[in-house]
Amino acid sequence: MKHTENLNPFFLTGYKNPEYFCDREKETKKMVEALVNGRNLTLISPRRMGKTGLIHHVFHLLKEKQDAFCIYFDIYHTQTLHDFVQIFAGTVIGSLDTKSQKLMTKIFSLFKSLRLVLTTDNLSGTPELTFDISPEKTESSLEEIFDYLANTGKTCYIAIDEFQQITNYPEKGVEALLRSYIQRMTNVHFIFSGSQKHIMENLFVSASRPFYQSTQLLQLKEIDENEYVSFAQRLFKKGNKTLTSEACERAYQVVGGHTWYVQMLFNRLYSSSNQLVTIADMEKVLDDILEENEATFSTYCKLITDKQKNLLKAIAIDGTVSEPTASDFIGRHNLGASSTVSVSLKNLLNKELLFENRGSYFIYDRFFSLWLRKISV
Repeated sequence: MKHTENLNPFFLTGYKNPEYFCDREKETKKMVEALVNGRNLTLISPRRMGKTGLIHHVFHLLKEKQDAFCIYFDIYHTQTLHDFVQIFAGTVIGSLDTKSQKLMTKIFSLFKSLRLVLTTDNLSGTPELTFDISPEKTESSLEEIFDYLANTGKTCYIAIDEFQQITNYPEKGVEALLRSYIQRMTNVHFIFSGSQKHIMENLFVSASRPFYQSTQLLQLKEIDENEYVSFAQRLFKKGNKTLTSEACERAYQVVGGHTWYVQMLFNRLYSSSNQLVTIADMEKVLDDILEENEATFSTYCKLITDKQKNLLKAIAIDGTVSEPTASDFIGRHNLGASSTVSVSLKNLLNKELLFENRGSYFIYDRFFSLWLRKISV
């Protein structure tokens, strides 16, 4: 994609091409090597750390290396196995074939459990495939989808995002059912990505679970600060702008290197009319973001107890906390009894307002954390 003066190069959604993708060289190499050698992957990271962008970057490179089909779908909003199969079918069926009438007829013959409807797009004249799965045929439909993938004989890479959601399905034996089909696939390789660290680890590391040791694990960390600074300054320069090192480093450090929040700050800084972007511009952008989201952040606080809010404020002040139930931390912030803090901690983790990563606790929404720190001073 050619860079133009009006294009903001700091994308907040989607994947464009390698020019606008920052670093992740080691992770990319590991993922590509694993997949082309037939190893399935488990990718774990907090939300908004860039795992979806990394998956699409890997897919981009895989398609350059070989004739392969790359498929991505997100199951975060699914509640049942039926929901999963519906999304799985909608993403996969027909994606490996040209939309000719002959091949569509072949697809119809493969699926007995799905109600398939072939229509024609009024504008393009292209055949369109829609379908419906009755709940009582969920498992047979799932089997037919895997059979369809296997029978194509084509190399496929499938990424299932927020995979930990399957542990919430009411149906019994979902993990074992999926594992039984996946382990038989020779032409299809999977990336199972998720943001809930403990659940994902239990799925793939616990000896009692069906997916035990079935994948290569990769935990996504923050992009190196120097790499991000170099990346940002290069893109500013391409747009005939200058981003000072102080502003760049401040943008990275104030949100702990959390990818989406760093990108948001750079996106806002780039949209400034100033050719020279300084740390003063950075502080102005940050103040604007916190002010714009004040109503939302205030609502967050109204939905939790005072004790939970006090714990959030204390963690916001410290930035990250390794032992939130330690007497020193509790005493400095007047949080009361350790047992009370433990209950609040558990509830905040369940609400996904707090996140634990590599032994440290921090507030998931980095801008919310900065707002809490600001009102606590």
